[in-house]
Amino acid sequence: MTAQNSPQDNAEAQTNAQSDLPAKGVEVIRHALRTMPFAPGVYRMLGSKGEVLYVGKALSLKKRVTSYTQVGRLPERLRRMVSETASMEIVTTHTEAEALLLEANYIKRMKPRFNILLRDDKSYPWLMLTDGQAFPQIAKHRGKAVKGASLWGPFASAWAVNQTLNLIQRVFLLRSCADSVFNSRSRPCLLFQIKRCSAPCVERIDQQAYGQLVEQARDFLSGKDTALRETLGADMNRAAEEMDFERAAVLRDRIRALAQMQESSVINPASLQDADVFGLWQEAGQTCIQVFFVRGGRNNGSRSFFPAHAQDEAPADILSAFIVQFYDDKPCPAQILVNHALAESPLMAEALALRRGKKVEILNPQRGEKKQVVDHAVTNARDALNRRLAETAGQAKLLQGVADVFALDAPPERIEVYDNSHIQGAHAYGVMIVGGPEGFNRKAYRKFRIKGPITPGDDFAMMREVLERRFGRALREAEEGDTSNWPDVLLIDGGAGQYSAVRAVLDELGVTGVKLVGIAKGPDRDAGREWFYTDHTEPFQLPLRDPVLYYLQRLRDEAHRFAITTHRSGRSKALVTSELDDIPGIGPARKKMLLNTFGSARAVKQAGLEALEAAPGVSRELARVVYGHFHPGWSPD
Repeated sequence: MTAQNSPQDNAEAQTNAQSDLPAKGVEVIRHALRTMPFAPGVYRMLGSKGEVLYVGKALSLKKRVTSYTQVGRLPERLRRMVSETASMEIVTTHTEAEALLLEANYIKRMKPRFNILLRDDKSYPWLMLTDGQAFPQIAKHRGKAVKGASLWGPFASAWAVNQTLNLIQRVFLLRSCADSVFNSRSRPCLLFQIKRCSAPCVERIDQQAYGQLVEQARDFLSGKDTALRETLGADMNRAAEEMDFERAAVLRDRIRALAQMQESSVINPASLQDADVFGLWQEAGQTCIQVFFVRGGRNNGSRSFFPAHAQDEAPADILSAFIVQFYDDKPCPAQILVNHALAESPLMAEALALRRGKKVEILNPQRGEKKQVVDHAVTNARDALNRRLAETAGQAKLLQGVADVFALDAPPERIEVYDNSHIQGAHAYGVMIVGGPEGFNRKAYRKFRIKGPITPGDDFAMMREVLERRFGRALREAEEGDTSNWPDVLLIDGGAGQYSAVRAVLDELGVTGVKLVGIAKGPDRDAGREWFYTDHTEPFQLPLRDPVLYYLQRLRDEAHRFAITTHRSGRSKALVTSELDDIPGIGPARKKMLLNTFGSARAVKQAGLEALEAAPGVSRELARVVYGHFHPGWSPD
């Protein structure tokens, strides 16, 4: 690809927005067209603050972008986008397929609000089998590929990969323990007793026999299981004929586990080897896409997605945009099955083949087993969307209840809840969680490391710092016209004292239009007996079985959970750091060497210059740097 303009990708850019460019709209696009090439590439439309409004790809950039100047032919969504466009940027590519891949990458990274967006912020689990070891390990894995290991997947969930891992252990008896555990065993563990490991750690199986199990597991995970069933059956019959009934029983159990694995999938089509199945269903203006992962002829589970899109988007367009973004950060299988014919199917197949390095087929089956599999995915998508709509309706009812209880003009769109966590003032953190029409908005959660200076244990001062930092930024954004993150309700865990303190902070900051509510347990600390504090009313309680009470308790408890986990994470990080980390030139290796030599960071700090220079691996210059760090007044001269 040849980058014409991409400041965010550190490429040489050609920006069509000039100082004399009109403020917004069609004239901006016409100005950009003056220097726009006919080459394939990706264009970005930017708002007045530099935010990306829309990302698109084209075989001919000039021809495609020209269509935006014909405003009367555009749908309402695109007319609004054009009216907000303040500048444009382009990146040229060699082919349209490359442009499609780059477009998907930009959309997933920049999240422009006028594009169809894939909401997928979770990693996928894999099965990992280590290579190059005398007794390889089978385990689940998340994240990037590990050098010296083979991966199979992805699996839709941790449950799916755990189920497969358990069954593979029963069939192939491979170890799942870490190398440190494996090397320190002196007798078999419980997995050997329950016939899920062959105990290579204590030589209950030799390397050659274990290697055969590993190769059988590789063949099975690659879809070559027919020969495996025949081999195990023949071995079992031979063991029975030789009166080796104990071995025959072990082989029988392995065959049963293998059969269970093959029958455990909801779908297990013989005609599919490596494929992903996409089923789209729309209802009430929302879309659900159900994805089934089929690898080695087996179903690795499914996952539901709810992409964000405009109301007028066609199902095929939503599915096309979703699929290209979906494979931006994960490998693509040989076949992709969909329930809608995609207009750019050949182009998408070409783009995905570029990324995969092999041919990719995108199929819209109309009959047979593959059609049944796609229909099954659509049925699951429909059920998942119906559940989501029911939950959304229930959530809307709860928010209306909150509005009624606290006399709000309308159901709140954003409820912010705050909490603190510390141990006698140490490792203090404040947190904010957010709830709204779609439940907990975890992307909006925030952590605040308390900077102080604050008296240890002063919760009021900690809350003041958190609110000043949170609303200081919110007020600056509001001055610029951005009130998208402004809360309707602010819920704090505390009674009259906490309520008064927070009210004073908000008044000092000039925060208005936010309903402040305090929630406090009664004298007996009983859940369900909470008192609520708010303005212009006396403290009150809600009926024990009131759904609104349960909802507010959930918000309070979620904030408490997030505060505790944040504090524990910060405390754990602090335990593995030391004063040595702040010294220039001290990396993990030298830090470890100094700690091994002197025993602790405190001993390093107290060591003399001669002792530091005598430490193995420490040069004279580095010893002086370390000594000077702990003795600021010392000079090498």
